[in-house]
Amino acid sequence: QVREWKNEGSKRYMCTGRPGWLTVSLRVGKYKKTHKNIMINLMDVLEVDSERQVVRVEPLVTMGQLTAHLNPMGWTIPVVPELDDLTVGGLIMGTGIESSSHIYGLFQHTCVAYELVLADGSLVRCSPTENSDLFYAVPWSCGTLGFLVAAEIKMIPAKKYIKLHYEPVRGLRKICERFAEESKKKENSFVEGLVYSLDEAVIMTGVLTDEAEPKKINRIGNYYKPWFFKHVEKYLKADRTGIEYIPSRHYYHRHTRSIFWELQDIIPFGNNPIFRYLFGWMAPPKISLLKLTQGEAIRKLYEQHHVVQDMLVPMKSLEKSIQTFHAGLNVYPLWLCPFILPNNPGMVHPKGDETELYVDIGAYGEPKTKHFEARASMRQMEKFVRSVHGFQMLYADCYMTREEFWDMFDGSLYHKLREQMNCKDAFPEVYDKICKAARH
Repeated sequence: QVREWKNEGSKRYMCTGRPGWLTVSLRVGKYKKTHKNIMINLMDVLEVDSERQVVRVEPLVTMGQLTAHLNPMGWTIPVVPELDDLTVGGLIMGTGIESSSHIYGLFQHTCVAYELVLADGSLVRCSPTENSDLFYAVPWSCGTLGFLVAAEIKMIPAKKYIKLHYEPVRGLRKICERFAEESKKKENSFVEGLVYSLDEAVIMTGVLTDEAEPKKINRIGNYYKPWFFKHVEKYLKADRTGIEYIPSRHYYHRHTRSIFWELQDIIPFGNNPIFRYLFGWMAPPKISLLKLTQGEAIRKLYEQHHVVQDMLVPMKSLEKSIQTFHAGLNVYPLWLCPFILPNNPGMVHPKGDETELYVDIGAYGEPKTKHFEARASMRQMEKFVRSVHGFQMLYADCYMTREEFWDMFDGSLYHKLREQMNCKDAFPEVYDKICKAARH
């Protein structure tokens, strides 16, 4: 298809032909209507190499599909981003994170090679030792350097359960201290925080295990079970710590049934025990279905009165960041997920030369601040994140100007490669694909 586009005289930009409503991002890009759509229906797990401990997959393989495929073979991947429908391609070209990222980094840091079809129609493999510039430039590039057709991801042995420890913490400073402390411990397989108000949170730490105390097993993924964030909140209300053994796959997809806490705005009675018992098996609705069926008025309403943002900030700025989120948005719960950010080349790396501990703050829901105005409020947030050398996830609404965007991200390698590989006539720049103006 790319060669055909070339023979036709490369008249317009190319993009993947997957319809915008199918993606998990809330954005439906208008570029799909004007660009040349290249159909890439690659959705298979290609090989599981136990010796190299690597799984090779196509870009449309989803997290739900991958864990279902690998777990029975005794394997999993180090970072399993939360929602079942997230695809490998999206997690590499965008980004992905999970509560094991304080050990392994972002999803891209667990990949050992990519295969791409470039603007000239050639197929290339890149890794840290082969075409390494391209390997480091691909993550966060949103499909603007080439089409991803396969990826190799590290595997680790799977275990049956996660032994999860819940700890309620009060006081913002104490929350940040405890969270940073637990995130630095490599013996924790998983670290996650749910912040329920400016000074109340539950910090969860988990360890992989094959043994479990039968009385403490909690199959949180069963359809009739309470939504996970509500279950966690009970420990805060009762002001007590607790330990549970959660089957691994249930843990990896613990926020899937309630789409974190987005579902409470869509189905307010969704966590009612009667509803869960009778209709819980129907939840969650596919995000793609919600996007496909929502009208223009609802979409505008969402944009103005609803926020879905992930900001990645250095752990040392966590306290200041939560205060800024509180003042600008006042959305709770906030999701905290720590991750290690290595000093690799590419768009996203720490300010210094050292690997640094960062944290993803996820704000999903209806802002409770008075006079919330989407554009002005988000521009303030973006400015703050740039000031602490943080990053905004690109699936969300981005209100930055081009200059501000390239101030936040390091474009040196990206622009060099776009020049070298003649991408300028083949693909739009990443900013033009994700910024506010690129919305329909």
